Amino acid sequence: MTGYGKSVATYKEKKINVEIKSLNSKALDISTRVAPLYREKDIEIRHMLSQTLVRGKIDFCIWIEKESAADVTPINGELIDRYYKQIKEITQNSGIPEPQDWITTLLRMPDVMTKTEVEVLDEEEWNVAKDAITEAITKLTEFRKQEGAALQVKFCEKLDNIAALLQSIEPYEKQRVEKIRTRLTESLKNIHEIEYDKNRLEQELIYYIEKLDISEEKQRLTNHLQYFRDTMQEGNEVGKKLGFIAQEMGREINTTGSKSNLAEMQNIVVQMKDELEQIKEQVLNAL
Repeated sequence: MTGYGKSVATYKEKKINVEIKSLNSKALDISTRVAPLYREKDIEIRHMLSQTLVRGKIDFCIWIEKESAADVTPINGELIDRYYKQIKEITQNSGIPEPQDWITTLLRMPDVMTKTEVEVLDEEEWNVAKDAITEAITKLTEFRKQEGAALQVKFCEKLDNIAALLQSIEPYEKQRVEKIRTRLTESLKNIHEIEYDKNRLEQELIYYIEKLDISEEKQRLTNHLQYFRDTMQEGNEVGKKLGFIAQEMGREINTTGSKSNLAEMQNIVVQMKDELEQIKEQVLNAL
């Protein structure tokens, strides 16, 4: 879900800047900073973002830069002329000396350099701004796709590692059965005063070994690994689904660990957990 997009559009003497950042989040969380002229369009902007970006913590900003000439505060010449006549009349009637610096005095008078016009957003300007927003969203989406492609390569690498580790367990499974059989048999031989039924012992061994059998866990984990790969090929908005599959993979790995009473097998399980944990961390960044 990590992404960044920026665009710049020009309308008359204005430069319209749009910037969008996206970070990981379980749901869609939009935060906007909108120039005063466009605040009336905040709901429409949020709708545009939610239609495309779907998930993530979205930080949206749109601001205006004006050319210096267009931003100069106009001087009210008519008002200055009236102030001049009033002050001139007062000095003549009262005998008070005229100001030595007329221009400084007049420019300090109220409302001489005050902007009074209210800027109104017209449809033409909003269409330009909306195109800039669409362009920024497109760039952010492209950024996300690049991140997703790199993430897919990483996922495949981790899945391959888990599959290889799962395969490496097989030799230890056979050793484990023989070790269990030998240990129990030797223990019974050391107890001379007890006689036991060998057939019954064999039945109990089979029952005990079946309880420790991990064939089903291995098969389910293999299926989950393939399901994860298939899901990545489905397209957009599979992040949550991949997270659920990773949880199921974790269950099978944990069960395998609980049934592994051999140190070598448990070491392999720990390695599989480490690989899976890296998948879980990165799956949060999948849309």
